[in-house]
Amino acid sequence: MPSPASKAILLVDGYNIIGAWHSLQQTRDRHGLEEARRELVNALADYSAYQNFDTQVVFDAQYQDTPGSRDSVGNICICYTDYRQTADTYIEKACALFRKDIRKFDHRLIVATSDRAQQLTVVGYGAEWMSAEQLRSEVQIADLQVQRKRQILQKGRSPNRFLSNAIDPVARQRLAEMRFGKNLEK
Repeated sequence: MPSPASKAILLVDGYNIIGAWHSLQQTRDRHGLEEARRELVNALADYSAYQNFDTQVVFDAQYQDTPGSRDSVGNICICYTDYRQTADTYIEKACALFRKDIRKFDHRLIVATSDRAQQLTVVGYGAEWMSAEQLRSEVQIADLQVQRKRQILQKGRSPNRFLSNAIDPVARQRLAEMRFGKNLEK
């Protein structure tokens, strides 16, 4: 459920995105699927916080003989589907339920996947669609913007940022004396 201040709900087909992003494919091939999932969730956590999105990353667990599960990391909900359920069916069901939900008047529902059939289905339910490539680009742009803001803030915290540092030393001394109530009748 989205927080009151969020602008949108973002549903992400996790394995589809891992398969579409070259960097995540490399991580998966070198370090395993768990590491690729962790890397995706971290990237989406930063992006979602920047965009003020409530995000659900959905991973297939259809071949695992375990019930579905959910875990939260910040504003990210990590969903593993039930046994014999795909991420596609989970996302489709979420879109169908959202279509009947009154929140749709206040929130956008965005689905990130490059699965063409899934794209058509979610748009049919009234959700917005975002390709894996578009999501990757937006995540990178948001990351760059956050880095720029951090640099600006760090520059703004320099010791020379105060107005008193722009005043000549004699005037600064006289102002200090005035502040402490010293007699200035010289």
